[in-house]
Amino acid sequence: MRVIILILMLFPLLVPRHGLALVNPSVPAATPNIDHLLDRAISENLIAGGVVVVGNSEGILATSARGQVNSLPGAQPITDRTVFDVASLTKVVATTPAVIKLLDEGKVNLSDPVSRWFPEFAGSRHGELTVLHLMTHTSGLSDVMVSAGNSLESAVRKAAAQHHRKGPGTAFEYADINFILLGEMVRRVSGETLNAFCRTQIYEPLGTRETLFLPPSELAAEVVPTSGTRGGVVQDLNARRLGGVAGHAGLFSSAYDLSRYARMILGGGALDGRRILSGRIVAQMTTPYLCNNGQVKRGLGWDIASPFSAPKGNLFSDSSFGHTGYSGSSIWIDPEQDLFVIMLTRRVDYRNVRNFNQLRRDVSTIAAADFNATGGSADPGLRAEAAKAKSRVLVASAGAVRASARPVKVVARAGRKWQQEKSAAKCSTGKSQRQMAKARPGVRGSRVAKAARVTKVTKVAKSDAGKSHSSARKRRSLSRS
Repeated sequence: MRVIILILMLFPLLVPRHGLALVNPSVPAATPNIDHLLDRAISENLIAGGVVVVGNSEGILATSARGQVNSLPGAQPITDRTVFDVASLTKVVATTPAVIKLLDEGKVNLSDPVSRWFPEFAGSRHGELTVLHLMTHTSGLSDVMVSAGNSLESAVRKAAAQHHRKGPGTAFEYADINFILLGEMVRRVSGETLNAFCRTQIYEPLGTRETLFLPPSELAAEVVPTSGTRGGVVQDLNARRLGGVAGHAGLFSSAYDLSRYARMILGGGALDGRRILSGRIVAQMTTPYLCNNGQVKRGLGWDIASPFSAPKGNLFSDSSFGHTGYSGSSIWIDPEQDLFVIMLTRRVDYRNVRNFNQLRRDVSTIAAADFNATGGSADPGLRAEAAKAKSRVLVASAGAVRASARPVKVVARAGRKWQQEKSAAKCSTGKSQRQMAKARPGVRGSRVAKAARVTKVTKVAKSDAGKSHSSARKRRSLSRS
């Protein structure tokens, strides 16, 4: 019986299709395979529910949703309009577009010394620290625990007081403090808080009504709660102490709204005939910055390729990019294949990072196999590769479901991060800071990426799924929150 079910799951790949042209984005397709992966994750107590949206520049191609908004009797079912705490997706859906918009307007330069906007950093100790280093997590700054009083001032002061263990541009260390500073820089440059700037400059023009900081209390029952918090309260303790608006976390959104954001990026900064960001600056944002002999790549805020890029799956192209969120969120965008995958979940088990990353990887692999160009008849070799990848995922998934018959203890609070996900590597800087800041955007697409002018900076990317950048103090605080 299991063999028959597996054959039925693979049947769409074995029968030639005519590509995406015949898929009507206004009528999302059925996604039994992704349904199966979400069901498996629920049976393993990784999540209590979630939603996956697959789409392209034209619209949503498929939606899969499981579970309810919360565990209360009569709770609403999760849909693509359900609002989640997206955690570190804040970095790439709020802070990064806000900074590059200021960059596009000439108000900020990547080569600006951080001390230009933060006098607290004045002095020889931080003389080489630039905006580019903050955006690529190569500042050499380590995470700090924000104090309960005078939160922002204390965060800036603690960061400025640090002695660099490694000079700016010589090593990567994923740290929230980089984007806390960038979020505050948006306020100091524009005169508007990060949430106000994003609302007027990005979200309202984009038509994303469910993307916001500080959801009103009357909507709490409609927002998915994260571990240790009620609906509408950001899970990250530092973000809470910063008033719920921060550059690293605090944003709430729905899969539908995030799909509009992904479509805008795929559209070169425009959506539905309205331009949000310039095409030039979108290309610069997603230009790869190489590290570790080219084995690791990061964009401005975005992860491109690293040992921690779980949501990339097995079939996304080398030009794809994305990010993850500790609460169980992820987004991955592939301009070469005109495809994106968004996953938002009610994450339950924060300890089993390996299986959660495998869920992210499997969802993206299945989505790419079902909906990208390899499903067409133009390239039988690619179709065969997709069919094999899909078969491996589904066979492994079936085995995991059988193995999960044994009861698994539910972890209802944020646990210890997977220590193996903490990594830093030393790299060589190929250009001066000013050359890096002025480097022309690379050409996206694996077939032409070799001809791109790629700026080399120091970084080792890692997924925020394990959020290993958190300090031991932060982990203990999160577990108590």
